[in-house]
Amino acid sequence: MEKELYLKQLKPYLYLMDEAHEATGYIVVGDEKVCVIDTMNGYNDLKKVVRSITDKPIIVVNTHGHPDHIFGNVYFDEAYMNPKDLDLAESFLSDPKFVEECEKYGATMPPFKPIKGGDVIDLGGKTLEVYDIPGHTMGGILLLLKEDRILFTGDSINHHLWMQLDGCLPMEEFVKELDKVMFLEDKADFILHGHARDYDDISLMRCLRQGAQEICDGKTENDLPYNWFGGVAKQHPFKLMEGKQYQQADSVICYR
Repeated sequence: MEKELYLKQLKPYLYLMDEAHEATGYIVVGDEKVCVIDTMNGYNDLKKVVRSITDKPIIVVNTHGHPDHIFGNVYFDEAYMNPKDLDLAESFLSDPKFVEECEKYGATMPPFKPIKGGDVIDLGGKTLEVYDIPGHTMGGILLLLKEDRILFTGDSINHHLWMQLDGCLPMEEFVKELDKVMFLEDKADFILHGHARDYDDISLMRCLRQGAQEICDGKTENDLPYNWFGGVAKQHPFKLMEGKQYQQADSVICYR
């Protein structure tokens, strides 16, 4: 089932793909290779989208194993993902509805190749450094476009963070994992996350960390219920910094 794909050019070599406002992926074009960061729900032939931009060899990287970031892998020959999310991804890939859709269109999922913190992807003139960020999922990763000081965060750092799912880290442990990567504030100026429509200032990272700490400290007396497909959780609003560039104002962490 095809849905509208909005392609937005952020820089001559950087494109944002907004698939029906349900998920966001990115295309980073280097001198020698092109990297697709997250393939969304698979509603559109992303390989055709990439080929409308460049004919360079394609590298696909999934920031984590949730379906709205990996289903579009069916249009490619391989994809990289942290092995810690393999079981999570497989739980969605084996879903009868997804299997039925693949059979209907003659699509197959390519194999996952391993990627983890410390790895570096050289696109030729553009370098993506990989950092682990367990929390939203155990195998979440961040990708730093070193030359341009842009941090791709998937769902791990965004304005509407889901931490109520099975498999999410306890909030106290997530704060510790965030602290391990806070040095990236000095290496990046902007964040592009997995449901964005534009840039966010890197300070979103610290603002989210503060919100997570408030939950740990029990400062949740004003938190409201959050209804989602898995039931009812809670949502904790966190404040953004004044005078910074954010692509939306409302920011919450959902938790149990």
